[in-house]
Amino acid sequence: MNDNIQSSGDEDVQHSQFALLKKRRFWPLFATQFLGAFNDNAYKNALLVLLTFGAASWTSMKLELLTNLAAGLFILPFFLFSATAGQLADKFDKARLARWVKVLEIIIIALAAAGFWLKSLPVLLAALCLLGLQSTLFGPLKYALLPQHLRPSELVGGNALVEAGTFVAILLGTLTGGLLAGLSGGIVWIVAVCFIVAIGGFLTSCRIPAAPAPAPELKISRNPFSETLRCIGLARREHSVFQSILAISWFWAYGALLLTQFPIFTKTVLGGDESLVTVLLAVFSVGIGSGSLICEKLTRLGGKLVEPGLVPIGALGMTIFGLDLALGAPANTSGLMHPLADMLHRGSTWRVLFDLLMLGGFGGLYCVPLYALVQQRSQAEYRARTIAANNILNALFMVLSAAGAAVFLGKGFGIPGLFLCMAVLHGLITIYIFSVVPEFFIRTMMWLGLRKE
Repeated sequence: MNDNIQSSGDEDVQHSQFALLKKRRFWPLFATQFLGAFNDNAYKNALLVLLTFGAASWTSMKLELLTNLAAGLFILPFFLFSATAGQLADKFDKARLARWVKVLEIIIIALAAAGFWLKSLPVLLAALCLLGLQSTLFGPLKYALLPQHLRPSELVGGNALVEAGTFVAILLGTLTGGLLAGLSGGIVWIVAVCFIVAIGGFLTSCRIPAAPAPAPELKISRNPFSETLRCIGLARREHSVFQSILAISWFWAYGALLLTQFPIFTKTVLGGDESLVTVLLAVFSVGIGSGSLICEKLTRLGGKLVEPGLVPIGALGMTIFGLDLALGAPANTSGLMHPLADMLHRGSTWRVLFDLLMLGGFGGLYCVPLYALVQQRSQAEYRARTIAANNILNALFMVLSAAGAAVFLGKGFGIPGLFLCMAVLHGLITIYIFSVVPEFFIRTMMWLGLRKE
């Protein structure tokens, strides 16, 4: 069942991270996570596209309010139930819990099908909120399960594959949802694809090996608010873990803000059409996936199981290319939207694409060691609750960044100004984190060979 997990260290060093995709202790979890992320984004984007182009037939609510309401409903469960999800993952076998979460996903898609059939917006939004709930439940058990099934030397590689796979799944799900929503009879296709993917996720979850509960005697708190504070308190017990969580949360705030602004950035700044938005999303996702996968090889160069020294390098790259993205973006003075073929003949477009690729690549280099460090240094008996605290703060940071962006843009500042502000903030925040946890910078010097052990 454990694929000879006690094999020699030499064998560990020789194996590529991609060898994990052949191991039962990893590939079912990877596949389950991939299919779940795909389904969430396929349904969410399909619903948003349908509402955007046919809102009048569903509701009298303003489109701007409706789209923000949908986004808020999806993220709301991360605030309310992440702490409970962490408790469940610490109390019960994570493999069994994963199967129940996938059963819930199938039920939610059935509810969404009923919403489409009844043409009921409240039911469709309820299904979206419940998809957010099942993602909330799956998050802590996913990241807490990795240290149980992987060797310490495989932890960075496993996290890299999960991060790369998640962003590819988000990209494919978003594209698929938009494509299906535009087809004739698109609703039938949306429901059918989401059902098939949900069932596939359940089947792969059935292959996840047992992951015994580290705290079976834990009593589940019925007060999510007090438990949220308790989870954050547990995360704060280890200084480097909590600072890593703050760094991860900032990464998600920065990334979410970029992704949210892509459509208006493409239209008003670059002068491109919808197809360029897709290209920007694809390039950024490929960058994060590539950076995540490279991280494992760079960690092995330093001879470490987890290399925090890569985090400052990733942070520096994100700052540099974030600044260039803001300063190098052209101004669309004509107000026209040009087809993708025309945009790809412009040097300014390729500069933006290169900046996004590198920004994503250094982002992967930045976040993967942080996830591995949180998993490695948090106590096993409350590791899932520590990861739940990470999810709570991730959601909080993303909401705050969205609110801040709305205020910034509402004051008349442009998208390039917003990107410039975020790049500068990224530099300042990461400098603060590295100043309170000097280990990051010290390990960077050691990894570069500028300082001895």
